[in-house]
Amino acid sequence: MKIDERTKKTLFPEECLLREIVRDSNLAIGIPKEDESYETRLPLTPEGVAIVTEEGHKVYVERGAGHSVSYSDMQYSEAGAIIVEEKAEIFNTDIVLKIAPPTIKEVGMMKDGSSVLSTLQLNNLSVESIKLMKKKHLNAIAYELIKDEQKAFPVMSSISEIEGNAAILVAAELMNTKNGGKGLLLGGVAGISPVEIVILGAGVTGIVAAKAAMALGAQVKVFDHDIKKLRKIQDMLGQHVFTSVIHPTVLFKAFASADAIVANLRYINDSERFMVSEDLVKTMKKGAIIIDMSVDQGGCFETSECGTLLHPTFEKHGVIHYCVPNISARVARTASMAFSNIFAPMILKIGRSGSVSLAIAESSGFRNGAYLYGGVLVNHLIAGYYGLSASDIHLLLPGF
Repeated sequence: MKIDERTKKTLFPEECLLREIVRDSNLAIGIPKEDESYETRLPLTPEGVAIVTEEGHKVYVERGAGHSVSYSDMQYSEAGAIIVEEKAEIFNTDIVLKIAPPTIKEVGMMKDGSSVLSTLQLNNLSVESIKLMKKKHLNAIAYELIKDEQKAFPVMSSISEIEGNAAILVAAELMNTKNGGKGLLLGGVAGISPVEIVILGAGVTGIVAAKAAMALGAQVKVFDHDIKKLRKIQDMLGQHVFTSVIHPTVLFKAFASADAIVANLRYINDSERFMVSEDLVKTMKKGAIIIDMSVDQGGCFETSECGTLLHPTFEKHGVIHYCVPNISARVARTASMAFSNIFAPMILKIGRSGSVSLAIAESSGFRNGAYLYGGVLVNHLIAGYYGLSASDIHLLLPGF
């Protein structure tokens, strides 16, 4: 027996009908122009915008947003985006998709109950911005915390690959005499001792950085808390890479002889935090280099200070520090393409759910990325960093 639409809807309770109506709505997504002195990456390329707009969603792009990565307004327009002049119009959308964490001025332009997706970067996200987001009942999603169906972190894995390679390129530049380094070549030369690179953290970034450094002929030592990660990196790169758990005596000797240290021990997903003391930094050679890849989450070194792409380095105790939260912005077009490959399908999934709030309720992986849900702070580690209180997001979800 064929059931017409009117009869079909009478078979569902009212709540289900409302849910279906919401799912049929299209999303309005705003992509603002970032401060190019600080951030040059974009969340969606024109190709990514085309995927989203073909599904009926509207994408608003601020004029000139893509210029920093050589994407013109015409390319975005041809992909289906609506180019707008006013920043306020971008932030008056259902979803604001950006890279840098929202400033208090940007949050002020957002409408109540809307959502913002961005990187976390604890050093650049202010308590004032969080409090205003709470007041406006916003949803806030951190890219670094989003999980996929395999419980991995897809955004971080993708960007970590880029950052691992970029870190070794930065180290090579900073060793250059012109850039204030000791004048060392990060590469193997017959008859000359190789450069020593110490890597803290055997995650994706550490693996890629170790691989790149070894390919250039450097001597590499990798430290991590997790013996399984160390075993994995040795299986991948062979016995030529030195691996060790983080033992004070062994680490002390490695720091004393290191020409560069690349640190990527993130803690925002775990309660355990690792910090290299200032006293240990003092034992390093003059002209040695520290590249702190975790500065956006508080840093791995007591001496770290968050910098920018314009002013990325400073010297302390004779050691050159490179501490920027967005090292992949040095290769912004590559990073933007990596972001777009992830965010375009993500936006389509949100569209099929009907809203960011419903997507949070339906997907545990996406929910893991939420640190504000309807204006309530729901990430205890972030709350602890800023001295705020947090609630359990599961107690706020409908039907819990």
